[in-house]
Amino acid sequence: MLLGGDEFGRSQGGNNNAWCQDSEISWFEWETADEQLQAYTRRLIELRRTEPVFRRRDFLVGEAEGPGLPDVVWFGCDGQEMGNGEWEREDAHALGVFLNGDEIPSHDREGNPIEGRSVLLLFNAHHEPIAFTVPDGLGDEWETVIGSDPDADYPASSRPGDRLDINSRSLLILRRD
Repeated sequence: MLLGGDEFGRSQGGNNNAWCQDSEISWFEWETADEQLQAYTRRLIELRRTEPVFRRRDFLVGEAEGPGLPDVVWFGCDGQEMGNGEWEREDAHALGVFLNGDEIPSHDREGNPIEGRSVLLLFNAHHEPIAFTVPDGLGDEWETVIGSDPDADYPASSRPGDRLDINSRSLLILRRD
């Protein structure tokens, strides 16, 4: 979720409801805007605009309507689907999420099914880098779309079984080619 000011790195001093503050808490500092963060935010907005899988109107259920893959699958960093017990592990600092662009139950205004490309999001909430294995069975090739760490050097594409080192407290988004 992006809020006005996030693209500047504006924290509002921890105040999450500064709408009624006419002070430095709610002011934008246009001259000190973080250009790299603004460019990253523009890329995120463009990704959401172009990929229907990020604009779903229905809840994810973890099932497929037909013989295909489910609408969402959760993975551990080992590339294996997460089981119920893995959600309760205290040392679980990373996960992957597959969002299936072929399983969007919504329709456009003309009643046509909405289809998009599938994406794989790799989250590392740990304070150290974590190696992720690209899951098998979801696609043959994955294009690197965007990462939250500007210093990371990710390959342009990945295949199932490839290991990707995701830096601490960062995200990598891959799109099925």
